[in-house]
Amino acid sequence: MSFVTSEKMLLDAQKGGYAVGAFNVENMEMVMAVIAAAEELRAPVMMQTTPSTIKYAGLDMYLANVKAAAERASVPVCLHLDHGDSFDLAMRALRTGYTSIMIDGSHNVFEENIAVTKAVADACRPSGIPVEAELGKVGGKEDDLDGGEGNGYTDPLEAKEFVERTGVTSLAVAIGTAHGVYKGVPKLDLDRLAEIRKVVDIPLVLHGASGLSEEAVVESIKRGICKVNFATELRIAYTDGTKEFLAANPDAFDPKKYGKVAMEHVKEIVKTRMTMCGCVGKA
Repeated sequence: MSFVTSEKMLLDAQKGGYAVGAFNVENMEMVMAVIAAAEELRAPVMMQTTPSTIKYAGLDMYLANVKAAAERASVPVCLHLDHGDSFDLAMRALRTGYTSIMIDGSHNVFEENIAVTKAVADACRPSGIPVEAELGKVGGKEDDLDGGEGNGYTDPLEAKEFVERTGVTSLAVAIGTAHGVYKGVPKLDLDRLAEIRKVVDIPLVLHGASGLSEEAVVESIKRGICKVNFATELRIAYTDGTKEFLAANPDAFDPKKYGKVAMEHVKEIVKTRMTMCGCVGKA
């Protein structure tokens, strides 16, 4: 398979009752680890970068890494802009070659969120690039993302109107998850998710899944989630692998050696999450 958009993989997931794992990547090693997991499990995969990650190395650098890895792979691979925070960034990602775009206007009031989301969806449609949006506020803090208290749950009827007026192809919903590391056990409003599913026919997305129980993720997928985002735990796995190697080899100075251990840690967590999402063997 070559470098693809997210549209078919998410519609296939919706039809098949599973979810595609979407993994935030920070460097070449994380890209390689995610692809290795996808290949081993024969799973479709999305990799994504946030605005702060893009500031670190640039859209073109991440595109080059993921595209090169995708061209070597035999499974479908998509590169997604996660939490695009402006029309300008979304357009730069589109022009650079990203194959899926998120515009996050959830910090705006309803009408302003609709306006910026529709503008991005309209601009991406001629190129066939799918657009994800967010309605409600997923809480927590991760990188430069600050969702605040995250108590702005998605209203089902607003979700229906939002999708109809914007023309987006997938929707991230706020049902009680948060970005970053959970301080307690999150309580998800799964009944709200089921109500949203009844009135919205496009694929639904769950943000803030790092640290959720398997039962919570599986039940969310049963209620309509087709894409599940994982970020924080990949960073933790990569860092833990690096620390582990350097603790055992304090005189080491070759980045390839500790990078290899870090990649194995990331690969294993990605395999676990893909299995949780039910996308194993769906490539």
